[in-house]
Amino acid sequence: MKNYSKNSIFINSRFLFYSFPLLLLSGCLPAEDVLTTNMDTTTAAVAGINAVVSMQALGEKLYFDENLSSPVGQSCASCHLPEAGFADPDSHFPVSEGVISGRFGNRNTPTASYAAAIPELQFDILRNRFLGGQFLDGRANTLEEQAQGPFLNPLEMNNTKQGVIEAVRLSNYASDFEIVFGQDSLDDVDSAYEEIAQAIAEFERTELFSPFSAKLDAVQARTAVFTQAEQRGLNLFTGKADCGRCHGLTNTQSVLTDFSYHNLGVQANINNPFYSLDSSLNSDGNAFVDLGLGAVLNDARENGKFRVPTLRNVAITAPYMHNGVFDSLQQVIDFYNSRDTNPDQPPAEVDVNKDRGIGDLRLTQGEIDDLIAFLNTFTDGYNQ
Repeated sequence: MKNYSKNSIFINSRFLFYSFPLLLLSGCLPAEDVLTTNMDTTTAAVAGINAVVSMQALGEKLYFDENLSSPVGQSCASCHLPEAGFADPDSHFPVSEGVISGRFGNRNTPTASYAAAIPELQFDILRNRFLGGQFLDGRANTLEEQAQGPFLNPLEMNNTKQGVIEAVRLSNYASDFEIVFGQDSLDDVDSAYEEIAQAIAEFERTELFSPFSAKLDAVQARTAVFTQAEQRGLNLFTGKADCGRCHGLTNTQSVLTDFSYHNLGVQANINNPFYSLDSSLNSDGNAFVDLGLGAVLNDARENGKFRVPTLRNVAITAPYMHNGVFDSLQQVIDFYNSRDTNPDQPPAEVDVNKDRGIGDLRLTQGEIDDLIAFLNTFTDGYNQ
């Protein structure tokens, strides 16, 4: 069981104020008629922004509250810690342990960073493929839907709606909840549960989760330059390695994913502790096969496919792949490089619908080193 306390976190909400009327920014006292004309609009704008900021502040308290699990001791941040790139800091496990010791999920915890950019699950007619959706299999359309899942999952926070609401009622921010959502808003369990998810989602939409503060961003802003190795890595990323096919690099604030779904042909992770859970939690035992999007859509043509993740903070969010089978970027690139040519490569967990764009990249070790150097420029918090 993980137990992480919240460090000092400051939500930068400057972007919320861009909609303020210009009269507030002029520094001059407006003429009386102008002030009168704009009073209602200005007051409404301020009230609306304050409401959003208040909901974000409430969402922050909910996100870090370890009393919302059963038993207490696990929060959203336990598996999505800011200092770990909003992924699980226990990187020596391929998947995350829940609040009950010995219970593990079946998948590697994805980063919550930049999740606000993920569109709803949809079918792209032009590209003839699905894209978007929260979770690695797209089973939730929005951040609000996603936030409702972990509290009730017996492999994660193991609580009930009633238990979550009761914990909020007993919290030191219960009054904040009623200020945001109204008096007696905690009386109706179902609506209060949805409001909890709404507040968490608003917190996840803040700049804290999507700061665009990596060296990549500094280079794009022309306040930094790549090293020679990083520049060679960039050339490989957009060229020989063809990473940009799914992790497209745009001029500014790229989230480094096209949100599409692929079966990379990754092997099952025999070290996944999920396999050893009792039959009430994993009825398939060692025979468990994760079908990904195919299971969500009940469509065999999508079996084994998972959404392309963002590469933001990829250097600090190991392990990798949907089942955490790889511990390092070196292992990931080795797989992409030689999946189809390595005679010792284990069989794919799902051996249909495999992506044919990888498997024989013919990268040298020097090129792999350069590519990893470039991937390290995606880590937020860069300081020159």
